[in-house]
Amino acid sequence: MQYVWFIWSLIILALWAVIYLSQKSVRKEMLKMSLITMPFGLTEPLFVPEYWFPPSLFNLAENTGFDIESIIFSFAIGGIGTVLYRLIYKTSLETIPHVERHHKQHKFHIYILFVPLIVFLILAFTTSLNHIYCGTIAMFFGGIATLYCRPDLKGKIWVGGVLFTLLYFVYFGSILLFYPQYVELYWNLDNLTHILLLGIPIEELIFAFTFGMYWSGLYEHLYWRKLIQSEKI
Repeated sequence: MQYVWFIWSLIILALWAVIYLSQKSVRKEMLKMSLITMPFGLTEPLFVPEYWFPPSLFNLAENTGFDIESIIFSFAIGGIGTVLYRLIYKTSLETIPHVERHHKQHKFHIYILFVPLIVFLILAFTTSLNHIYCGTIAMFFGGIATLYCRPDLKGKIWVGGVLFTLLYFVYFGSILLFYPQYVELYWNLDNLTHILLLGIPIEELIFAFTFGMYWSGLYEHLYWRKLIQSEKI
């Protein structure tokens, strides 16, 4: 099982490439958000071995806490999570006029962007929670904060969370089809709830929902874009 994590990180990257090459209208936000998300792969030492301890290329995770696979995975899900909603629903993006950016609801625009980081740091330094819980709680509050500033994105945020969870369920489940003992061997279940859904730790699915929820609206929030109905995307 030495290369399972590497192979499946390449599989999600391949899905990213298929979307990128076949959907010209979403390439710009896909690439931008993938590059923004990719550095989060460097946070892997926060989760190894407290959350999991996967075999990785050159045994990097075991020896350093870092691994190449997490960088590939983060790059891929960053782009996919951002555009998944628009692949299902016929919408396009339009720049929000500068005059609208001064509305009361946007008053805390910059501060709201930092809500997930602030929540994560508070939880990480003041509680004994496993970092996976700190991260999911932080992204959930980030999504809620985005809703305050951008209520027009509520559909994309909630539905985006559900869509990414469904995708992630299939993706993770495909690993277990070939390697049914993968979770039992490499997840630190004693530090978690032990709740499994068809073999998948509930923590993974909560991560998927909160990630999809927050990331689905992040591009529009960050770059002042709004969704408009479109007959063709």
